Amino acid sequence: MSGVELIIYDKYGKEVDRLTVYTELLVGNISNQLLHDAVVMYQSNLRQGSAKSKTRAEVAGHKKKMYKQKGTGNARAGHRRSGVRRGGGHIFAKKPRNWFFRLPSKALKKAARMAFVAKLNDKQVILIDTLTIEEPKTKEVAGILKALKINETVLVAVEKHNINLYKSFRNIEGVRILPVPDLNAYEILRQKRLLMTRSAYESFVNSIISPTDYETALNELKKTTTDNTPKP
Repeated sequence: MSGVELIIYDKYGKEVDRLTVYTELLVGNISNQLLHDAVVMYQSNLRQGSAKSKTRAEVAGHKKKMYKQKGTGNARAGHRRSGVRRGGGHIFAKKPRNWFFRLPSKALKKAARMAFVAKLNDKQVILIDTLTIEEPKTKEVAGILKALKINETVLVAVEKHNINLYKSFRNIEGVRILPVPDLNAYEILRQKRLLMTRSAYESFVNSIISPTDYETALNELKKTTTDNTPKP
C-alpha cells in the first residue's frame, strides 16, 4: 500500500502541514480511453458550429453556358458558378451544425476523479492552506504563485466562487480559476499544475467518497496489506 504525500503551504511558500492520500481509494484503474472521450466531448461542446460556405446555387453568377461545347480549343465548361472556377461555389460546402453531445453523467464524474488522481500521481497537485484577499489585486496573487514556485500553466481550484480572486487571477496568462463544482476532466487536464486550497481539496475528495467511508476503506486496506505481508 502506497500513498501520495501532499505538502500544504501558506501564501508565503512555507510548509504548514502534510497529508497522505491513498489514490486507490478514490478510483481504481485510470482509463485513458474514458479520459480521451471526456476531453473530446468538452472540446466538441465548445464549438460554435457556425462555419458556412456557399454552394454553387448560392453564389452570384448566371447559369448560362460560358461558350459552346466544341470548336473553341478550350476545355469543356459549364456556368460560372462551377466549383472548379474562381468565384464559384464550394463543391462540398460547409453548413452550420450542432456539435453538442453528452456522455453519461456517471462516466463524466468518474473521468474527473481519474484526471485528479492522474495529477496526484504525477505530483502536479499543490495545496495551499488558505487563499483570500480583501480586494482584487493581481500583484498579490502573482506574488503567491511566485512564492509557490509555479511558473507553468495552472488551474486554481477554490471551494466556491470568489469574485476578488477571480478578478485577480484572470489577468495572468496561463492561469484559470474555478470553484470545485465546476471542475471536470478537461479543466483539470488542460493546465500543467493544479493549485487547490485545503477546503477545496477536502470538498472535492468528499464528493468522491465520504470521510467515514474513506476511513473504513483505509482500515480494510491496511488490514489486507498486513495479512498479505510474508512472515519471516
